[in-house]
Amino acid sequence: MYAGQSVTLKMADSGIAELILDANGASVNVLNAHLQDELGQALAALGTRADVRGLLIYSAKPAFVLGADITEFTELFGMQAADISRWAGKVHGLFNTIEKLPYPTVAAVNGMALGGGLELSLAADFRVADKAAKLGLPEVTLGICPGWGGTVRLSRLVGAEAALGWMLSGKPVKAAQALTQGGLDAAVEADQLLDTARTLLKEAMAGERDYLANRLRKQAALDNNAATAAAMESLKQTLGKGLDVRYPAAPAILATVTSAMTEDFHKALAMEAKTFGELASGVEAKNLVGLFLNDQYLKRETKRWAKQAHPVAKAAVLGAGIMGGGIGYQAALNGTPMLMKDINQEALDLGMSHAGSILDRSISKGRMTEAGKEKVLSGIHPTLTYEGFTEVDYVVEAVVERLDVKRSVLAEVEHKVPDSAIVATNTSTISIDLLAEHLQRPDKFCGMHFFNPVHAMQLVEVIRGSQTSDETVATTVAFAAAMGKTPIVVNDCPGFLVNRVLFPYFNGFNRLVMDGVDFERIDQVMEQFGWPMGPAYLADVIGLDTMVHADKVLEDGFPERMGHDDRPIIESLLEQDALGQKNGVGFYEYGTDEHGKRYKRRSEKVAAILEQRVTRSTEITDAEIVERMMIPMCLETARCLEEHIVASATEADMGLILGLGFPRFRGGALRYIDNLGANLFAAQADAHAECGPLYCLTDDMRAMAESGKTFY
Repeated sequence: MYAGQSVTLKMADSGIAELILDANGASVNVLNAHLQDELGQALAALGTRADVRGLLIYSAKPAFVLGADITEFTELFGMQAADISRWAGKVHGLFNTIEKLPYPTVAAVNGMALGGGLELSLAADFRVADKAAKLGLPEVTLGICPGWGGTVRLSRLVGAEAALGWMLSGKPVKAAQALTQGGLDAAVEADQLLDTARTLLKEAMAGERDYLANRLRKQAALDNNAATAAAMESLKQTLGKGLDVRYPAAPAILATVTSAMTEDFHKALAMEAKTFGELASGVEAKNLVGLFLNDQYLKRETKRWAKQAHPVAKAAVLGAGIMGGGIGYQAALNGTPMLMKDINQEALDLGMSHAGSILDRSISKGRMTEAGKEKVLSGIHPTLTYEGFTEVDYVVEAVVERLDVKRSVLAEVEHKVPDSAIVATNTSTISIDLLAEHLQRPDKFCGMHFFNPVHAMQLVEVIRGSQTSDETVATTVAFAAAMGKTPIVVNDCPGFLVNRVLFPYFNGFNRLVMDGVDFERIDQVMEQFGWPMGPAYLADVIGLDTMVHADKVLEDGFPERMGHDDRPIIESLLEQDALGQKNGVGFYEYGTDEHGKRYKRRSEKVAAILEQRVTRSTEITDAEIVERMMIPMCLETARCLEEHIVASATEADMGLILGLGFPRFRGGALRYIDNLGANLFAAQADAHAECGPLYCLTDDMRAMAESGKTFY
């Protein structure tokens, strides 16, 4: 009947036509423009046949359809909202054609049906899935709404509340839940999927199942009365709580679904298309789609490096405590046994206790069993000696952040492991080349910088020294990925990538405080900008002792830019034994009140220091606070790219997203410059030039502003 490169239509027995999705040369099906075109041709061919009495839709791949082709969104989202809405309307037409066929249709869903894939299955009258299948509408994570009928068909099929649960979370649901809620008609074992789907289709063809009633369920509006209005308003109030308006997709989905439930089916589809166009043309969607594509780029880079990697069957960490325990946990959780060595039994106990507490939290959330916990802990072997180190493939040094101590430990362990073993340092700031100076095998040495808390932070910086071999980098990248982390390769410099761009941000913060801007106001402004916490709170979380140490490393490394006109407030706090959350006193005081409720309040120590040290009082707007905080960070990120510390704008931005919590909807520092426009960013920097060298454009940035070029 029809044979394309992605879609095949053939006649089977009993008047059944089978529409098979099988993209040639691809491991999965995606609803790209090519597949959409072939689907249209197949449906046209189907319309010419009078002998068809039923249609079965299924995939020849391990999964049904994994949504739209996100790579096509970059060009599409550059269009006007109305044009994007019309694009969505064309796919509505395809799916409506399936839904209007004069005979029953069944979709057999295997593996996963996400986004447009689920929407395609919703166009069928019945859906059968294998029990292991997952179904979902993840569009909210890209800053958009389902655009091919998902907001309408699913909400009318399973009810607005259940459908919004799928759409607002973006998380796939298991087949069992979809069946219970009414999104599926059957869930069976994978080897029974097609037979069950064919049987169901034959029953519908024979009139034993009312396919028209099923079709009507997906199209029928709710009665437009006071009870419906009250129910929809209740949903808006309940589900709207906690939605972040800086991510407009979720509020828009909620508003569209609740408004459309009483509308005619085709008007509801038009409402969805309009919302899709408005969201897709917005900057947040462009940024979030950019992050998705960036993440795919990092995965490809990891695979490229992995081709040169040597396997790590057994590893070790030097230095226990919180960091060592976190690294040990992460390795053991993902199947790599790890020795955890320290010279202090208390540190070993703390490391094991920390790993256990992470596992206990997983158990409390239903993600882990007691047996699973014991298995993970059995993969961490605490030791006070080097016994067993002759068998390790990889060692991560995670001792105190002091050059002399690290040099001593690294030189010692190098003689305890096989010549083939890689030794890495978890330093956050100290130069890899400095640490390698007294090593016998500097080619097998690199940085492997985990972020704290290890189990929660996705990024690992893989730092290449001047003598580090490609094989060492490749093995470290592969090992980090095997531990469930996202590695980014950077070249050696003070602070590497993440800390190097973080401390100009803190430098900007200190200048604002010394100009008389209240630190709590700065925190509030930057949290409103999108940061998970403001700079003062972040400093307390990191630890003021750690902050002062890292700040001095950066100041020594880049004295012209990162020196301070005014001595940092963090140094004054540290002199008074204020460590931040480590001892409950920093910019804020932390504790528990008489009712057992945790509190965070302005500390008396910082109030006294500010009263003594701050002599200036500057009138400044919230927008100017954002500029003075963000310009140093963004410019330093651009310098890291110019100096080849990081290989691409993609890796630079993803480092900030994953390592610092840079606001995702803003896309990263370099995409933030692109969104502002390099000319406007340059004008902002020039307006604050009196703040010092951190606010001075590089020659490349000046040229970019003049030419209109972008990072992406």
